[in-house]
Amino acid sequence: MPDAAGTPEPADLPPGQPDIETISLTSTERTSVDLLVLGAGTAGLAAAARAAHRGRSVLVLDHAEHVGGLAASFDLAGMSVDYGSHRLPERLAPDVESDLEELLGGDLQTRRRTARVRVADRWVPLERSTSDLRRLLPHPMATAMAWDTGRSGLRRRGGADYAAAMKARVGRRIYDAVYEPYARKLWDQPGNRLDADAAGRIVSADITWRSGRRYRAAGSEFRYPRQGFGQIPTVLAETAVAAGATIRLGTEIDAIEPAFGSVIVRTLDGASLTGRHAFSTLPLPRLARSTRPGPPLGAIETATRLRFRAMVLVFLVHEGGRWSPFDCHHFPADDTPVLRLSEPANYRDNSDDPTGHTVLCAEMPCAVGDEIWSANDVELAELVEEAAARTDLPDIKVAEVQVHRSAMYYPSYTLGYDRDLKGLDSWLRGIPSVTSFGRFGLFFHDNTHHALLLAREAGNALGPEGTFDHLAWERGRERVEALLD
Repeated sequence: MPDAAGTPEPADLPPGQPDIETISLTSTERTSVDLLVLGAGTAGLAAAARAAHRGRSVLVLDHAEHVGGLAASFDLAGMSVDYGSHRLPERLAPDVESDLEELLGGDLQTRRRTARVRVADRWVPLERSTSDLRRLLPHPMATAMAWDTGRSGLRRRGGADYAAAMKARVGRRIYDAVYEPYARKLWDQPGNRLDADAAGRIVSADITWRSGRRYRAAGSEFRYPRQGFGQIPTVLAETAVAAGATIRLGTEIDAIEPAFGSVIVRTLDGASLTGRHAFSTLPLPRLARSTRPGPPLGAIETATRLRFRAMVLVFLVHEGGRWSPFDCHHFPADDTPVLRLSEPANYRDNSDDPTGHTVLCAEMPCAVGDEIWSANDVELAELVEEAAARTDLPDIKVAEVQVHRSAMYYPSYTLGYDRDLKGLDSWLRGIPSVTSFGRFGLFFHDNTHHALLLAREAGNALGPEGTFDHLAWERGRERVEALLD
């Protein structure tokens, strides 16, 4: 079961996980450093490594017993698999690309997307021309879609809500066939009750109808590490430790007490840790609850309204070699709770992967305590098998099932969320000596390359002896947020 921060319970870790302390801090420990980093996910680790390389003393804390958070990988049946379908885009910011190539070397591979989406009871590859669509889809639907997308370039982009924004982008037919059911499944809300930000923050990063010519992923190629996506945080942790940073896992934070020029972090074990500055990647609501003194009443109320969508990840070991030639299958329709079904081995070229079996990962968005969240392993595996059988996918020869639950997986962009976020963010910007960033820390669906950019900007704003240039950070944050619009 996940903890309050939503990180899945750790499974067996793959070879190569850095040897980092997982013991709790003692109640008598008093530590003083230049920088405290709260969270050992990709953003926190990248910022820690950057600060340590600049000669700052750095201490990283995380409640989990492995680094990486949701970006970690774990070993299942001799294969490194991820907590969901993760990848890097084909085109990266030059600084991020150079950093990753330096960290991963030849292990950072470029791969062609082979994903498919289920439309009108047929599988449609994400890289097809309009003429191919007319062949693959029922003729009336394909003709209407082509007409809609041909006119989409004449329509004004934007809209008051997700439904209006997506219809303006892709047309009504494809919206009704793909994006409306996708929204209901992912966020449990109809499109007209979601903010327009949802259109740009997550869905368009996966499936986009572009220029009336291609129904395609946002990039025909992607970048992915040879040893699994978790290779990125693992190498970042190793780099940070090599540069002098200390990483303490299995540590629960009790209170954060910021002041001008310093911040004290107290753990549930009674330890007291002092830093000149703190970087936090904790979820914003949790940061608000932990800070002493806490935010004003209005900010507390807004924090309670910022919600996250939960996720159940069902991993199936399939006997008999590779299951399909595709990296991912998208299920927008509501006839199955499965949103995506991915095959990690098809995301990379790794000769160390086993050949006699493979692993599938099914993603099921849900709410904590609902029917999906509460289902047992056998019931969840049967739902995945039913989804495959109903959509003409190969039979799954299940040899093993492993389930992971995350209470906080995706931010929920319901209408009005931006007003709530603005109230909490105004308080956040006024906290002395604490800077929050990352997916949970800023409540936006940043991907790993955005997290690395934010970590770069935060690290660049960290001055001598732990001082922090708030103006430089604000400008850097605005640059990264502009990439998400």
